[in-house]
Amino acid sequence: MSAMNKTEQGYVYILTNPSFKEDWVKIGKSARPVDIRSKELDNTAVPLPFEIFATMRTCKYNEVEKLVHKTIDRLTDLRIRQNREFFNVAPKMALDIFRDIAMTVDDAEVVVYHENRPVPGDAVAMRPKREVKRSRFRFSMCGIEIGEEILFVPSRLAVKVASDDSVEYEGRIYKLSPFVGTFMPEEKRNASGAYQGAKYFSYGGRILDDLRREREAECCETN
Repeated sequence: MSAMNKTEQGYVYILTNPSFKEDWVKIGKSARPVDIRSKELDNTAVPLPFEIFATMRTCKYNEVEKLVHKTIDRLTDLRIRQNREFFNVAPKMALDIFRDIAMTVDDAEVVVYHENRPVPGDAVAMRPKREVKRSRFRFSMCGIEIGEEILFVPSRLAVKVASDDSVEYEGRIYKLSPFVGTFMPEEKRNASGAYQGAKYFSYGGRILDDLRREREAECCETN
């Protein structure tokens, strides 16, 4: 791959079609604007034109497309044909997967469409390009001591802090993110199955991630 291809942005897209079932989508990639690609796909094999549901713009569009496909394949056998880009998955679920993956890509920008037009205010740059990666959460960042109780918010489970980065529940030790993945109620699970643990626990009625951000902001102000 040339240096130019590594830095030029392209698109991963979710397309729907009125002639498809409601939970069928096409997920592919394009080095050019998606409206051009969707028109290219308008041929006699498909009765009606494709409609753009969402796009993700990133210079890593080749890798992201493969990751989106792999994520959907891991959920269940949702690919309509194994060698094609059509999936038996609801467009909104595909969008959830887009957004989850975009959180891990430095330059990703997700845009939602309505009637083939970007929805105003719905362009979301998922992470600033030069954002410094945050370190792993530790309870000491929030002034929480070993032995104190915190609350797993989605199911109101009380757990005990076992170490600076783990909790104890029913005699077993868990890191925060694996605990969320294990005990998250089925109806509240996200499409990717990936969770940032500190966003799902509270201490003194405050979400841990919010407490951490406040302390980090206070440190920046005093420095």
